[in-house]
Amino acid sequence: MLNDAMAPLQTLTALVGAGGVVVVLLLGASLVVVTIVILKIWQFRAARVGDAASARRAADLYASGDAAGALSLLQVSHAPAATILHHVITASRQARPPAQVQDQAARLAADSLERLRAYLKPLEVIATLAPLLGLFGTVLGMIEAFRALELAGNQVSPSLLSGGIWKALVTTAVGLAVAMPAVVFLSWFERRVDREAHEIEITVSRVLTADPQQAGSAAATNRHDPSGAITVQD
Repeated sequence: MLNDAMAPLQTLTALVGAGGVVVVLLLGASLVVVTIVILKIWQFRAARVGDAASARRAADLYASGDAAGALSLLQVSHAPAATILHHVITASRQARPPAQVQDQAARLAADSLERLRAYLKPLEVIATLAPLLGLFGTVLGMIEAFRALELAGNQVSPSLLSGGIWKALVTTAVGLAVAMPAVVFLSWFERRVDREAHEIEITVSRVLTADPQQAGSAAATNRHDPSGAITVQD
């Protein structure tokens, strides 16, 4: 049983011994990837990213004239789209100029999306750099293998060459093993941020283009921008 428990450690030691410094760097990068993934999953769950039902329902309530009901619904949701929509409806009911409301919504959306994109750039760098670093380690290993062949002179054996080659290929394998999960999670996180940006844009635009008379708010005396759209910076 002790041998079974020590097997992963022995495998890791063998990888480090075969790949050297390059494998150590790649293992460090893998720890960074795991840390970022756990952090982002926790952040997205805490921020209720993807929970667009409340924002959509609130936008419909506001457009139908129930601004108070829309605000009550938004107060219990912590999703980015719901939070921004709450500010927009509150500002609209206070009869603020439509241009000012749109600018405020755009700033809030940009800040919210920027927080959601935090630490995605390091994940992208690792996903791009890990295979290259692994290939670099393989090239160094091949150089060392052929150098060993040269030093062996007439005593060259197939095992000497094959042993050097498999050690050189270890770094490429480790680099790909680090990069592939990083690419998958990066794409997933970016897709969720893009969907959240889309939800913010369509719900806020629905509120800003709602008929002021039908909305039944203090904003009824305001002249709304016909477009009512906000620009969310990607």
